[in-house]
Amino acid sequence: MANVVVVGSQWGDEGKGKIVDWLSEQADIVVRFQGGHNAGHTLVIDGVTYKLSLLPSGAVREGKLSIIGNGVVIDPEALIAEIAQIEKQGVKVTPDSLRIAENATLILPLHRELEAIRENSSARIGTTKRGIGPAYEDKVGRRAIRVMDLADLPALGPKVERLLAHHNALRRGNGLPEIAPQTVCDHLAKVAPKVLPYMDTVWSLLDTKRREGKRILFEGAQGALLDIDHGTYPYVTSSNTVAAQAATGSGLGPNAIDYVLGITKAYTTRVGEGPFPTDQMHNAIGKTLGERGREFGTVTGRARRCGWFDAVLVRQTVRTSGIDGIALTKLDILDGFDEIKVCVGYRLDGREMDYLPAGEQAQARVEPIYETIAGWKEPTARARSWAQLPAQAIKYVRRVEELIGCPVALLSTSPEREDTILMKNPFET
Repeated sequence: MANVVVVGSQWGDEGKGKIVDWLSEQADIVVRFQGGHNAGHTLVIDGVTYKLSLLPSGAVREGKLSIIGNGVVIDPEALIAEIAQIEKQGVKVTPDSLRIAENATLILPLHRELEAIRENSSARIGTTKRGIGPAYEDKVGRRAIRVMDLADLPALGPKVERLLAHHNALRRGNGLPEIAPQTVCDHLAKVAPKVLPYMDTVWSLLDTKRREGKRILFEGAQGALLDIDHGTYPYVTSSNTVAAQAATGSGLGPNAIDYVLGITKAYTTRVGEGPFPTDQMHNAIGKTLGERGREFGTVTGRARRCGWFDAVLVRQTVRTSGIDGIALTKLDILDGFDEIKVCVGYRLDGREMDYLPAGEQAQARVEPIYETIAGWKEPTARARSWAQLPAQAIKYVRRVEELIGCPVALLSTSPEREDTILMKNPFET
């Protein structure tokens, strides 16, 4: 019986929703361990589509315990709205089904305002303007308001003043009016009754459940290439997205993790600004991949940049996240191509490289070295066994495994959860 971490192995949007839902059916507990409501999963269960941004995927499955860990930054208004939305769809969320870490940081309206100001300037990096970055800044700066603070409103005064000493200075510098401490306190008092019923000492709860032998699924947001340390900095998110964060962001030790599953798209996409070596955005290949794959963000609706599979990057994230196996998604989008290219290396200033350099300027200048693989005309869409796959599609999958140094554990051939070919069940490690 294993505990499984699911992470994206590219820039996010790899199709984690379907795979996490497929796994959550086998799990007892689903834990969200980083990020905020700037990323999302689309789940289709019994013909009903659920769009989740903050709630763990287990929230829409009866009998599952969903946990939002301390590594997540929580906009209480967004959380309340998301709970209300899925309850309209017939899902009941109660304190028995959802627990929130008492030491998780809160996103406030002032965080959203600050991020919007930055994104409207020349220093924009393509964020969702939802306040995630500024909230993490306050967390690291030791001035954040946390969930537990909602339980002691009379003690908020000094904490809010410390927070505003920083933010009002920024607001003055941007020509904005200062925020009165009472405004923040009133906002927190308003949301407190709706959030506090879910508050818990999550690290202790998870430790107890683990000792009871419960299966735990750790669910990440975004992808490893958006990691604040290991991603394409500064065009990254504001949290650690690699698998090790599952331990830090939940309060369990790393020995609680038994298997890391990397969700990997059969081609590559990216939302927002930043380097993308195999980008085909401005030609017919990128347009075809985008149209076939319906490449638009779950949360933002923004069109994704599309390109060929980059084996160099995925091999790198296999190592930085300790990925044991990958779930290869959207193989069916490659159906019908005469030939398919795979990036197997980079060229930088005349020198070949087998990894993405850390420097921003170097990342922008690397040129992909491609290997061309013959395509296939027969459909892979809706295949549920290896026998139903074209021979050339199998060759493509096997070549991907070789290049990234990691086996394919699951293969997805459509958005439908049943259209999944299972080679290894991560929970049965």
